[in-house]
Amino acid sequence: MIDRFRKGRKDKRPSPDILMPPEGVPLTLPIAGVGVRTAAQFTDIVLTSIAAISLLILLSTLDLASPQSMAAIAVLVFFSIGVPYYVLAELAWNGQTLGKRIMKIKVVAHDGGSLSAHSIVLRNLMKEAEIFLPGMLLLTLGTASPLEATASLVWIAIALLVPLCDRYRRRLGDMMAGTHVIHLPVPILLKDMAVEKPEVETDRKSFVFLSHQLDHYGAFELQTLESLLRARNTPAATAANPQTDAAIATIVEKIRKKIGYAAPVPPQDRLRFLQAFYNAQREHLEQRRLFGDRRDNKHYAQTDKDI
Repeated sequence: MIDRFRKGRKDKRPSPDILMPPEGVPLTLPIAGVGVRTAAQFTDIVLTSIAAISLLILLSTLDLASPQSMAAIAVLVFFSIGVPYYVLAELAWNGQTLGKRIMKIKVVAHDGGSLSAHSIVLRNLMKEAEIFLPGMLLLTLGTASPLEATASLVWIAIALLVPLCDRYRRRLGDMMAGTHVIHLPVPILLKDMAVEKPEVETDRKSFVFLSHQLDHYGAFELQTLESLLRARNTPAATAANPQTDAAIATIVEKIRKKIGYAAPVPPQDRLRFLQAFYNAQREHLEQRRLFGDRRDNKHYAQTDKDI
């Protein structure tokens, strides 16, 4: 669902789109503005026009259409190429056409779920009434009556003003289909915990773990420890927190007892101990996987088939 922002915004930028996918994790995505959507639309129109004009030239060359009927055939050809292009492209590329892929925008569902074929077909059929029909009316205003010309101009003004007045820059087709056009989020990869350089301090000893000590834990425990280390390295957790420090101390003691690590760990070295244990445990599991022995968690046990 869309989270409603406070009313009375003074800026004219489109409001961010907050989607709630089925997983329950809210996603904040930037709404695509009118300019980038127009550029994507222009690119798609150029591509479909090239295909339609090529087909019309072929029909004219083969004398399959008379000059009197060429105008009607041209309208039919543009419609027959345009609508399937938009629908099939957005179905195949999950809400993107070639123009949208170039401009790095895409269509998403209002509720954060997957795009349905009904929504894609509806929004693209409405595009014919919002964009291409006004375009045809503009070309015929010179031969239309005053009443027809006035009605055409009113319709064109409404079609152009709706996205400008909507806070999410939706056109009528998006409103009816329950869709939004957003900028593609930029993926950010987190640093590899195993390759981060530890603090260089000569007055502190390094932690060394033997192979039999690393056999007590598996991939699940390794991922849990990685999540703890990442959360501990965030700016919000940098400041001293008695509860967090107590939890880290408890975890360190449990690991020491589990693996039989006799040497005590000073309070100032607990995070270094966990980081060193994470690096050693990860390297150990990766080596075992190379030899075909994959250990998922601490409850793993060999069976007769594995011997």
